[in-house]
This record gives sequence, C-alpha cells and structure tokens, in this order.
Amino acid sequence: MQETKKASLSIRIVCALSILIAALGAFIGSGALGGTPIAEAADGRLGADATLLAPGTGAFAIWSFIYTALVVYAIWQMTPRASMSPTQTRIRPLAAASAILNALWIFTVQLGFLALSVVVIVVLLVVLIEMFRRMLSPQQSRFELWLMAITFGPYLGWVSVATIANIAAWLSSMGVGNQAAWAPALACVLVVVAALIGAMTVLFSRGRVATALAMTWGIAWIGIGRSDGGLESPAVAMTAFGAAAALLLLVVVAGVKRIAKYRMEGATL
Repeated sequence: MQETKKASLSIRIVCALSILIAALGAFIGSGALGGTPIAEAADGRLGADATLLAPGTGAFAIWSFIYTALVVYAIWQMTPRASMSPTQTRIRPLAAASAILNALWIFTVQLGFLALSVVVIVVLLVVLIEMFRRMLSPQQSRFELWLMAITFGPYLGWVSVATIANIAAWLSSMGVGNQAAWAPALACVLVVVAALIGAMTVLFSRGRVATALAMTWGIAWIGIGRSDGGLESPAVAMTAFGAAAALLLLVVVAGVKRIAKYRMEGATL
C-alpha cells in the first residue's frame, strides 16, 4: 500500500491564510461593515429587483454560512488529519483560489466593472466544479467528508445561481432590458436549466445533496424576488417556485436513500 505523503506546514498555512484573508476582504467589501452593499454597487445592477433573475434580498444570507464554513475549513488545515489527506492535497490550491476569486469578484463589482465580474465569477464557478469533481474520492474520513460537503457544496450551489444572475445584470447594463417581450420566457428557461444542473450534481455524485440544496435556496429566492412587489413576473415566479420544489423533492429522496444505504451497509455518507 502506497504511503500517503504529508503536506508541508507552509503549504497548509498559505492555504489557510489565503482563505481567511480573502473571506475577510470579501466580507468587508460586501458592505457588511459599512460602505456600499453589493446590491447598490454597479448602479444597482445586482439589486434584488434589477433583473428577472435576481434573487430576493434574503437569499444573500447564505454568504454568512459559506464564510463561516470557509473559516472552519481553513482552521482545520492545521490538523494532522488534513496534512495526511490525499483529497486535501488535490483540492487545497483550488480552495484557496476560490476564496481569492470570490473576494476579487466583490471588488470588481464595487468598482462597477460588470463585464469583468462576469469573467471572474465564471472562473470561480469552474474552480468550484473542479473541486466538486475532486471531492468525490472515497479516501476521506467521515468528518472530512461532512466538512467539505457543508463548505463547498453550498458554495458551488450558490455561485451557480449567482453566475446566472450576474450575467443577467451585465446584459441589463448593455441595454438588454427586462421589458423585452421574450425576456420572461428566457428567464423561465434559465431557471429550469439551473434546476436541472442542480439535479445533475445529485446524480453525478451518487446522492450528495448540499450543492443542490443551495441551488434550491437560490432558485426559490428568484421566485420570491419576482413576486414581492418589486420587479414582478408571475411566469418567472411560478417557474422558479416549481423548479425549486422539484429540486427539493429530489434532494429529500436522494438524502433518504443515502442515509438508508449508510445504515444498511455501513457506507460512508
């Protein structure tokens, strides 16, 4: 059996500090401690009522959960178990890169560079997708598996929804408005596509549901945003609520099956 190579302390410290500093920078840049909130930056293009695909204001509370989980993950990098994990060796650079890209995205929005923000968030999405793929390795302790699931699952799910909203905001800034006759239909199609992507993450990962659960949250808040008296669109709202409900049902069924498998066979969740 091949001996697992221990990651150096310096590499783990660099990873942890990158995540902590980037998370702090993103938290400050978001306007949480004063300054311009993201919803008001870039001429309000990312506000809750700016486009048909903008999630309602409450949706962004998920960032607090994601930042907290990232901090816990960064601290865990200092443990002996993390230093010996083959999975961490594969995903550690991507974890640090994702935090840095997230902070960079916030600052590009604060500067009003919507086109650049789209590039950054797409790169962030690609990084998180690759992390998701690498995390499917069976060589993990139960704690490590749960920590990655509750950290990077919601992270990927929310960024997937945010990418669609960010692209819509950029198009809006170029004059592709919400008043076009075809805009609600296109928004409905994109909501359904987002839900299908969420479903694919469950199937591809054989029942891991954290990413799809976060996407359910984001899609449902698109429905709330289109029905709360701001930029209303009954068609988009109903499509979003229906897609979120269908995705949530899949999450529940997949979660129950995975728990049942664990109990019957002792499989790792």
